[in-house]
Amino acid sequence: MTEMIGWPRVETIPPLGPDEVHVWCLRLARPSAVVSALFTILSSAEQARAAKFHFAEDRAHYVVGRATLRLLLGDYLQMEPTAVPITYGPHGKPALAAGDLHFNVSHADGVALLAFAWRRVLGVDVERVRPLPDADRVARRFFAAAEVAAYTAVPDADKAQAFFNCWTRKEAFIKAVGDGLSYPLRSFVVTLRPGEPARLVQAQDEMATRWELQSLAPLPGYVGAVVAEGHDWQLYCWQWPEIYT
Repeated sequence: MTEMIGWPRVETIPPLGPDEVHVWCLRLARPSAVVSALFTILSSAEQARAAKFHFAEDRAHYVVGRATLRLLLGDYLQMEPTAVPITYGPHGKPALAAGDLHFNVSHADGVALLAFAWRRVLGVDVERVRPLPDADRVARRFFAAAEVAAYTAVPDADKAQAFFNCWTRKEAFIKAVGDGLSYPLRSFVVTLRPGEPARLVQAQDEMATRWELQSLAPLPGYVGAVVAEGHDWQLYCWQWPEIYT
């Protein structure tokens, strides 16, 4: 596949081609007036869920994230955002009731990534890069042996970047596969060294040949990854246009 293109700001949402994956970066902090306006886009069930958040910031972030998801889906599907038939699984994961448009969402520390593709299952993940006091223990528990060896060999100054490279790539793959029990984090291997191309090195049942993995750098201090079926797609990345909010 070809090199990723992005992350510019645009004034209109580009059409999603059949051989494209789109990833949007969204800052979830918005003025209260904007949050109130976006609240009206949500379904009654989503509004009820928003009301259950104890902290105002968490509630606002949920509203902004879900409303922006509806705006994007509405544009891709050519329908009103309020009419987009979003359903929710047992654990609250959103999906479309029917159709060929696939999407996945991830958020961390005030930033969300929203990924979309036609007739192509995908997963996305994002994290803010920061030191973790128990990172070595977490790596030994959840990373594959080859990943632990690679992580251990990374200089201390690059440890946080390497850890979250690995974590986001593994989470994106698990979300794409859709079954964490069948594919525990230690059962497959991804690259993680800073500067090394993102790649799904090994997975059970020859799954590594089915998927393409790409790293993401949406904002300074954040790292992410997107995984999608096939090797015939082009990745386009954008910052969410302020004109919509």
